[in-house]
Amino acid sequence: MSTQDTPTLPAKGFKKFWVLIVSILFAVAIAVLVPLISNNPVKYSDINDHFKYGSIGSEPARGIPYWIWKVLPQMFPEYLPEYGKGGYASLGFIYEGGKDFPVGFSQRRVFVNRVGLNCAVCHTGTLRENPDSPHQVISAMPANVVNLQGYIKFLSKVAQDSRFVPDEMLPQIEAIGGYLNPIQKLIYRYIAIPMTRDALSIQSDRLSFLNRQPEWGPGRVDTFNPYKTLQFNFPMGKLPEKELIGTADFPSVWNQKPREGLQLHWDGDNTSVDERNLSAGLGAGITPTTVDRAGLKRVADWLWELPPPTYPYEINADLAAKGQPIFENTCASCHTFRGDRVGKVIPIEEIGTDSHRLDSYTNELLANQNTLFAGYPERFKHFSKTNGYANMPLDGIWLRAPYLHNGSVPTLRDMLETPEHRPKAFYRGNDLFDQKNVGFVSNVVQEGDKKYFKFDTLLPGNTNTGHLYGTELSVEDKNALIEYLKKL
Repeated sequence: MSTQDTPTLPAKGFKKFWVLIVSILFAVAIAVLVPLISNNPVKYSDINDHFKYGSIGSEPARGIPYWIWKVLPQMFPEYLPEYGKGGYASLGFIYEGGKDFPVGFSQRRVFVNRVGLNCAVCHTGTLRENPDSPHQVISAMPANVVNLQGYIKFLSKVAQDSRFVPDEMLPQIEAIGGYLNPIQKLIYRYIAIPMTRDALSIQSDRLSFLNRQPEWGPGRVDTFNPYKTLQFNFPMGKLPEKELIGTADFPSVWNQKPREGLQLHWDGDNTSVDERNLSAGLGAGITPTTVDRAGLKRVADWLWELPPPTYPYEINADLAAKGQPIFENTCASCHTFRGDRVGKVIPIEEIGTDSHRLDSYTNELLANQNTLFAGYPERFKHFSKTNGYANMPLDGIWLRAPYLHNGSVPTLRDMLETPEHRPKAFYRGNDLFDQKNVGFVSNVVQEGDKKYFKFDTLLPGNTNTGHLYGTELSVEDKNALIEYLKKL
């Protein structure tokens, strides 16, 4: 065949053909890669839902890939209470109808969907009027039923288990409905599963000192000791014993505006609500580079003027009226927003309550905190070391049991008793309300399959001493005062 007889594509058509091929390949690459490299939080239009399920930026630094987080309770039920009955709910995490996550968990796509914590995990609880009542979920109240230490220990144990490998985990993910496309399977096999296991193992090693602490139980957290090692690599094994137990109750976070300028945290170590919020966010897993400023500000703006819930049960108006002047004369100077001692630190020698939480916050930690957010407008400037505990306003006090900073006194009635007459041991984690004594029912060991946590006031960090104000009142005056406190 002569050269003149060889068939050829027209030059113009050949060029169009390759432009088409390249365009298709480019579009496919965009479709595959953009979802992988994008960083998209799930947002909620309703602010209450956003508080409970929206992102504050914890997922990029400490988030767990969605399908790993999802499959862990199925693969390792032996490391959960009640052999994992109810999954993460066995740790007290609160599930609402139609939601994929418990309250306090959020997700964000960072290469893959990742699950992290937000403010609500420590600041949302539940309430029941009687044993058959539904669990009412209340945002901004202390997380009275959540066992956060149990969650930390669960993650530590699964990271040490030999089944935390791709060959064991991927089939289990498929079994619970986790469809992963070929690219996602490769990511999970060679990146997500090995890196998550390694990260949880490192976290487990750094938090191993928690095994030397008395159990926190539901509704409590050691705020600053995990912070020391996770944020600043403190050598926990070399720290003095007296600062290694800082367990305290979760506080309520409503009505923040009038708190600006008061000495915040239990020991009054900061006077800025914004810095307190950022500090709490660090505890939930954000970093100065991952914090979702818009998401956190939206939550903070909502909490700024969010009122405390009104006492929902019957109040004896006449008795409460008798209690008001008793409150004004006995409690108001330290515990109302207009009080001259509210939001100020009372020296530990005077207040006489357990000193472990105070001792856990040190000048060394303070110096390190002041380096956080360096180069950003949020750099911390208001932290300080104190020598006592701060007087807190009592708005919504009826919903903040147990009492004292370490949650060592179950009810308001018990608070008005001298320490030797307060309960030596009681049970935490029950959300059934005790209208007579004002607090949550604390003398029930078990309800169905649910076992409540026994709180022992004889253990380090758990003592119920101090705060003797009002203990000298007559029984009649105490009854009147308690009735009035329901109205705050």
